[in-house]
Amino acid sequence: MRFIALSSVFFCLVIAFASIGLAQAPASNAQHPGGVAGTPGAKADIEKALTSQYALTKTTADKSDIVTAGAVLVLQKDNLVMVTSDAQVNHCPNSYKDGKLSTAGGCKANETLKKIPLFGHTIPGQDKLANTRTFVSGEKFWVTKIEVKDSGKDSAVIMEFFSDPIKDVRYIGSLTIAFKKGLPSTDDALKLIGEVVTVAPSEEAKGDDKQQGGAQGQQQAPRQSPATNAAPAGNASAPAQQPPAEAPPAEIAPPPPPPDAPTAPPAEVSIGQTPDQVVAALGEPTKKAKVGTKEIYYYKDMKVIFVNGKVKDVQ
Repeated sequence: MRFIALSSVFFCLVIAFASIGLAQAPASNAQHPGGVAGTPGAKADIEKALTSQYALTKTTADKSDIVTAGAVLVLQKDNLVMVTSDAQVNHCPNSYKDGKLSTAGGCKANETLKKIPLFGHTIPGQDKLANTRTFVSGEKFWVTKIEVKDSGKDSAVIMEFFSDPIKDVRYIGSLTIAFKKGLPSTDDALKLIGEVVTVAPSEEAKGDDKQQGGAQGQQQAPRQSPATNAAPAGNASAPAQQPPAEAPPAEIAPPPPPPDAPTAPPAEVSIGQTPDQVVAALGEPTKKAKVGTKEIYYYKDMKVIFVNGKVKDVQ
């Protein structure tokens, strides 16, 4: 009986420890749903992380325009070849390996033949080749598809691109980025893709950066007060001296009026003056009258009587 009781206790302890281990396992895995760096991640987790960072763009069925815009990608490597969106061929197949981009198939042949002088004039069939364009580092385009391929050692991510109109022509292309030794962790996959393409910062983020920069400049401006407002050395506690306000200029008095013209002395007529002397003193009379040797000059306030050409009386 004692042996049976001890066996039962031992069996219960084993069950208890096993239950504790199973309970802790999910919690440990939950901390790294996509796999920690250096450990393989799941295909679905890698695709989810990639589409979250590189938001997909939806195009029209004929690939002539964009229906829903996603993230704008910036190419980080040279020599990505794309074909016109209306070409009746598959996307130009590009691949990334050992830090370099390369292309294959008809797109590679087309780019090679472009470098031959007078191509299209001496070599037949040029008009039947697809119209391609080589993109270089710094150019931008959209991503329309991201697919993770889990095939053991041949695991890779395949991305399809779509450009904005370039001289009224849009281009499409594909890129295969191979993973070494199977699927990597999510972080390693994002790091590898980032070697080839990155997401361009949004215009809103740029605007926020400019606003923040302007606000910081305004906040720092009061600290750069002029030296004239600082307290004198040796008396740091003294309040800042404000420069005295300048008094407004005194009003300018208007110039004095011009002096009155001197009053002319009253004209005088003397007995015995001739008519010319009287006219010189009083001016022309308003009326003249003559009777024999007697002549009368009428003025506004007086009349002058001449007898024999001489002033005889003034009334």
